Amino acid sequence: MPETKIAQADWKETLFGYVNTVNEAGLRGDDSLLRDVPDALHRNRLAARLAETARRDASLGIKTARSEVRAKIERHSGGGKEVLADVALHVVRSCEQQGVTWQEERVERERIRFVSSGKSWKLDTVQPLAVEGRYSANVPQPDDDPEGLFERRDAMPSVPYINTRPRGSLTSKVFAGAGAYGSYGDDPFRRGIGYRREEAVAYAERWWSEPNPSYENFEVNCTNYVSQCLFAGHAPMNYTGRRESGWWYKGRAGGREMWSYSWAVADSLQRYLSRSRGFGFRAEALGSPDGLNLGDVICYDWDGTGRFGHNTIVTAFAPDGSPLVNANTVSSRHRYWDYRDSYAWTARTRYRFFHIADEF
Repeated sequence: MPETKIAQADWKETLFGYVNTVNEAGLRGDDSLLRDVPDALHRNRLAARLAETARRDASLGIKTARSEVRAKIERHSGGGKEVLADVALHVVRSCEQQGVTWQEERVERERIRFVSSGKSWKLDTVQPLAVEGRYSANVPQPDDDPEGLFERRDAMPSVPYINTRPRGSLTSKVFAGAGAYGSYGDDPFRRGIGYRREEAVAYAERWWSEPNPSYENFEVNCTNYVSQCLFAGHAPMNYTGRRESGWWYKGRAGGREMWSYSWAVADSLQRYLSRSRGFGFRAEALGSPDGLNLGDVICYDWDGTGRFGHNTIVTAFAPDGSPLVNANTVSSRHRYWDYRDSYAWTARTRYRFFHIADEF
């Protein structure tokens, strides 16, 4: 067998050893198992996330019943003494609370450098390729503000982490373990357009792990994804033709995709939802996640600065009624709402909770 083929197999063995280590540490909630990860920066990053998640789960009575990480090598380059590989890690975690289980998933992408050391290969560095809250060069940012859309940053205070408690019977919601999204049929006597929450959730479930080719796909895609879900639930667009106002997506025109900042930029959607309206696409800001329903939105301010960098949509509920969310950038399904398992999370993280109007 050619030498290059042997080398390729060797670095792949090192990769799968790393994946197994990370998975075992997550399953046991034991960051000491990460000592075999040679990249100190990444080891500390993994340990901090694991410790924070373990504290959260312990306080809520959540146990990890099963964990699996599936690794897919998307591309690689190099050879001889060095290999650089982009890897997608599909994390599947079975969670248990109050005797009920649900499955959460996310797909993390990492760039891993392997170096040859004698007859073996060693993992050298690991760089996460997608982190919630990073701004993308291919998403224009609203630097100018002709209509004052992005003023009054303190108009509505964000709230810190809230440890939600069991709230008894939640007949209007659907637990993740129930295997359904819920039923929100329109009242035939209501006026206006009804928000079809089950259709927003069905869309979120269909497209959480791959982009819908009918839309532009961004490097930082969380808000574009949430907007698509809201629109699938019949939230009406407010087309102004200006990026700085309204909430709209026009598609390709003049050789480029046309959309408003509020459609694709996390902070801009949060500000659009914050504004009071008597009709059309609108939402009510809540003080906690307790009142959220399927198809509602959570916004994330990672540093407590008033600048929101991530958005998610509620697609299910844990047995105690806590929201579970779907998202993009790091493709996620039925992930616990507080995102303490994200590299972007900090002790300064603040949230805003938006209940989308039942009719527009």
